[in-house]
Amino acid sequence: MLTENSDVRPHSDAHPDAQPGAAAVAADAGFDDSPASSALFIRLVDLEAGPERDAVRDELVGLWLPMAHRLAGRFRDRGESIEDLRQVAALGLIKAIDRFDPARGAFESYAVPTITGEVKRHFRDRMWAVRVPRRVQELRNRVRVARRELRQQPGPAEPTIAEIAAHAHLTEEEVSAGMEAMEGFSALSLDVEVGASEDGYSLADTLGAADSSFDTIVDRQAAAKELRRLPERERTILYLRFFEDMTQGRIAEKLGISQMHVSRLITRSCARVRMGALAQ
Repeated sequence: MLTENSDVRPHSDAHPDAQPGAAAVAADAGFDDSPASSALFIRLVDLEAGPERDAVRDELVGLWLPMAHRLAGRFRDRGESIEDLRQVAALGLIKAIDRFDPARGAFESYAVPTITGEVKRHFRDRMWAVRVPRRVQELRNRVRVARRELRQQPGPAEPTIAEIAAHAHLTEEEVSAGMEAMEGFSALSLDVEVGASEDGYSLADTLGAADSSFDTIVDRQAAAKELRRLPERERTILYLRFFEDMTQGRIAEKLGISQMHVSRLITRSCARVRMGALAQ
């Protein structure tokens, strides 16, 4: 369980979902439902939307905002500014005030999980460098906790995937997915230097580029299919012209037809091959 003084960093194993239970946080927050606060909640329920209701809600926000800021402080040093976290916590507080039913218990017990949930959603939806499904994010947290607990036990410094799976009651495939998700919370710049020598290169230098020859291969395959559909004489003419580099006059002499007829056949055949290839 994390404490307020835990040394947690955004690139470590810590995750925003790894928080104390709502009851423990509420007990530690140091706020109680005062009679004035309870009376305001009862009054808020009976008010219709309008200036008077807004004024009562603003008063409640002012009373409970210190608690929201305290809860936001539990997520500091995780890659997000404390001011932004306080704003998110304040939003969660407003949602809690609007949805709270004073007949169902103390406001603090309802507000704490609502506010912390809002902050966790902020991390889940805004702070991941690579967007991963929520299910995978939850797997990441279970794997992270299991690996940390296994590291604290006697034995090898790094537990195996099978050991983590057995400890977290997961399959090895789920553990692998959770470990891959650990790399999605932060990202390296493509400009980061690789290697320690003076001739070091960046990650961008290791990326491949599109090869123009790929398009040529695709075009040739498409054209070959259409060439096989041509009559034999037209295929022969195209072969002699483009593969044997024969002139139209020599082709005409070889086949016993006029040069003009050869020209028309070449034009028509090329058009048919082009149309057929583009249609693919």
